[in-house]
Amino acid sequence: MPSLHICSLILCSISAVFSLPVGRDSVCGYKSCPATKPSMLNVHLVPHTHDDVGWLKTVDQYYYGDRNNIQHAGVQYILDSVVDQLQKDPARRFIYVEIAFFYRWWKQQDQNTRRIVTQLVNEGRLEFINGGWCMSDEATTHYSAVIDQMTLGLRFLNDTFGECGRPRVAWHIDPFGHAREHASIFAQMGYDGFFFGRLDYQDKARRMSTKEMEMVWRASESLKPPVADLFTGVLPNGYNPPAGFCWDQSCDDAPIRDDPDLEDYNVDVIVQNFLSTANSQAKYYKTNHIIMTMGSDFQYENANLWYKNMDKLIKYVNALQANGSKVNVIYSTPSCYLQELNLANLTWPLKTDDFFPYADDAHDFWTGYFTSRPALKLYERQSNSRLQTCNQLEVLGGPKSRSGPFGEGDSDTMKRAMGVAQHHDAVSGTEKQHVAYDYAKRLARGWAHCEVLIRNSLAVLSGSEAPRVMCENLNISVCPLTESSHKFSMNVYNPLARAVSWPVRLPVNGSQYSVTNANGKAVDSQVVPLSKSTQEVRRNRGYATGELVFQVEAPPLGYTTYVISLLRDEPPEDTTEHGAPPSIQNKFLKVTFDDNTGLLKSLTNLEIQQTIQLSQNFYWYNASAGNNYESSQPSGAYIFRPNSSTPVIVNKTAQIEVITISGVVQEVTQWFSPWVSQVVRLYEGRRELELEWTVGPVPIKDGLGKEVITRLDTDIQSSGYFYTDSNGREVLERRKDYRPTWDLKQSEPIAGNYYPINSRAYIKDDKRQLTVVTDRSQGVSSIYNGSLEIMLHRRLLHDDFRGVGEPLSEPGEFNDGLVVRGRLLLTLTPPDQAADTHRPLAQGMVLQPLLSFQDGTPSTNSKLEFSGLQAALPLAVHLLTLSQWDKDSILIRLEHQYEAKESKTYSQPVTVNLQKLFSAFKVLGASEMSLGANQWKEDMTRLSWNNEMNVKPVPVSDKDPSPWEVTLNPMEIRTFLLRVQQ
Repeated sequence: MPSLHICSLILCSISAVFSLPVGRDSVCGYKSCPATKPSMLNVHLVPHTHDDVGWLKTVDQYYYGDRNNIQHAGVQYILDSVVDQLQKDPARRFIYVEIAFFYRWWKQQDQNTRRIVTQLVNEGRLEFINGGWCMSDEATTHYSAVIDQMTLGLRFLNDTFGECGRPRVAWHIDPFGHAREHASIFAQMGYDGFFFGRLDYQDKARRMSTKEMEMVWRASESLKPPVADLFTGVLPNGYNPPAGFCWDQSCDDAPIRDDPDLEDYNVDVIVQNFLSTANSQAKYYKTNHIIMTMGSDFQYENANLWYKNMDKLIKYVNALQANGSKVNVIYSTPSCYLQELNLANLTWPLKTDDFFPYADDAHDFWTGYFTSRPALKLYERQSNSRLQTCNQLEVLGGPKSRSGPFGEGDSDTMKRAMGVAQHHDAVSGTEKQHVAYDYAKRLARGWAHCEVLIRNSLAVLSGSEAPRVMCENLNISVCPLTESSHKFSMNVYNPLARAVSWPVRLPVNGSQYSVTNANGKAVDSQVVPLSKSTQEVRRNRGYATGELVFQVEAPPLGYTTYVISLLRDEPPEDTTEHGAPPSIQNKFLKVTFDDNTGLLKSLTNLEIQQTIQLSQNFYWYNASAGNNYESSQPSGAYIFRPNSSTPVIVNKTAQIEVITISGVVQEVTQWFSPWVSQVVRLYEGRRELELEWTVGPVPIKDGLGKEVITRLDTDIQSSGYFYTDSNGREVLERRKDYRPTWDLKQSEPIAGNYYPINSRAYIKDDKRQLTVVTDRSQGVSSIYNGSLEIMLHRRLLHDDFRGVGEPLSEPGEFNDGLVVRGRLLLTLTPPDQAADTHRPLAQGMVLQPLLSFQDGTPSTNSKLEFSGLQAALPLAVHLLTLSQWDKDSILIRLEHQYEAKESKTYSQPVTVNLQKLFSAFKVLGASEMSLGANQWKEDMTRLSWNNEMNVKPVPVSDKDPSPWEVTLNPMEIRTFLLRVQQ
């Protein structure tokens, strides 16, 4: 047996997961596809429903069919009705996508219904497509959360239906633009193809004219083809039926009236219209097969309407073949259609960039949602970090983590909440306000379950069952325990597989404290007076007068403990100085300010004596109300459309407050207006400049919607180029007013140049690179040479007519408008060294240490420090996943986090020994899996495609040095199921 699948008798029980029995006569997958006719145009009718996991209604309301005054939709009735209708004719097919809904429905079914559904799945008549918990957004999601939500759905299908439940096609019919990293993920999960509905209107027109609606998407520059190559098809009608052929109860199209004795008999008209539609569609595709999506949003509550009319359509169209017609209509699925394209053995065009930004008309760019609901976007990102910590501590703490001194805890609730949050109307910010609240409540509920688990695990690992609290509002300096206690301990858990240094700020009321680490060594600290900005954001939720600032050092995949004691019980001394300082600096960076304006003036890397001129300010674009002469399109939750290319400056100068603390942190607070402020920070010993911005409530009494940006203007000669990450992983080159795929006719010079970032963006010239790391997904652009602008907040007064039906004007906690606070981290380096710095910095922003607190000092028998690893992983390697799989096995993913040519130091293969990885348990056996963890890697086969570059598949080789040593190449993620013993 090859080393990819490590031989161990202990693994036999794990293998059973992937060999669930199917019916004796089961014929699913490609073998279940209907026969086609080579000499005819084969029309594949795909009955489907698109069920948003929340949008205008909450997930629960959609499932039960509640609040139909908002939108008539009830998913439980759809599944009931479809299963009933599929039983009436073995030729009928149906696909289902959103496992968050199907999982809930399945749990409510009796054994007889489950048996029927299993038979339908085993016969290929009910086919699962995509298979994730939801159909995720592609612009504002982080790759780790996408992989998790896909794994959640795929595992349920695998456990429930075995091999016949495994999806073979990715299906993203509704997301608003498509990320290259998503295609790479799907390819590595073993998918054979990918279909979507939305792409830029100019791109679509060109592709239709050149018959390039279907292509091979090369989704990685680092992974060797065809590892990240994915056949990709653009659906002809978005995801709706062709005009005139919608037979849902929500539609107005005429049914097929086939009684010739009746006056309104219309079979001939319907058939001729269909033939005309099919032949017209076929002009834009390369084979004698075309696909028609027969369904739409929440359709098939009464599936009989659809199937009765489609049965007739198939019957009457195919009857004309006896008279020489060359059109053949069949019930089909996306995978059966894909198989026919593969059998055609054609050469397909190659795509290497992505599908952003998306516009459906000249002035309608869907680039606003990159930033919409910025507070929810941050909460989702923080929840991802907490989920990874929860997963890890569930493994490290063992069974007592789930049932221990603090009660019953679990990670499943948070996994499902995060799965829902990845939906393309969730983290995207394109939902109604009451639905946004529901997403946040689900994440909070999931975190409450994880908190219990984490307390239990830390009690097991530390030997201390003293009460432990976590403070969720530290970013606005609220934590009752630290504000009131004279002596307390702080546990710092680090979810990264390398040691980290991290600045901590705790709300306090004394003026001096002692801080000691796990070894009893004193740590430099300083109390900083609480800023006016924080007091205004916090309001009456806390009463701290200062913040205790110090740096923590945490071991890899483990925790350490700090003890904090009050020395002087009096308010901190106000050291505020007014007026711009000439500069602040530590041993790595120097920042200068303009004496007249109070704005940033320059940034210097002192290690290499490299300087850029750097000016930063805040602006807002006046959001279009849809009343100018060019277009009636306003800005809204989806669409960004400023009514001018020149933003309004918030203030040309900044009022300055200076707080300089030697040895710990230096800060300058800038006030730009009553609703915009910023703290410029340099922590001692750190190589990045921190900009902590606070924006809101955005004023709207002037009747103007506002899209707020910060712009960094430099003397870097970027020549119209800038760079953005794709879902937090590989970086793509962007160029102003340019698309690699077609000759762009730019109609919106600002919105048409915006792109999503999930963790970082940068500009560079031959010698200097300015990188900006963000704490959430946002929109970014480079409108001017040497500049980067990042959209921080949006408050709008009009709906953008894309279905939400309400303006994006979040009320905030106090009903006067949402206040948002966030951080940007800036680094200045030579381009060839930049990745060495910003890769780990971005990873650290995504997976932040978790702080927990206990009143008093730790007991003498407490273990103050712990690491779950025998040694830190190399910097190039990231432990992407550590999660309990079942009683005796865990799932891990090891990721090479550098691209092939990104770093002279780290873009090299790295070998890791699985047996020497963990300290908390012994690894007894290991088996490699697909990225989605629903197939053994050695069993994974994919369809092969010819492309313009004519790159043939690379045979799988035994590349690992030994059964336990696994090698990671740049950008490679490897997934293993480990059999372990605590």
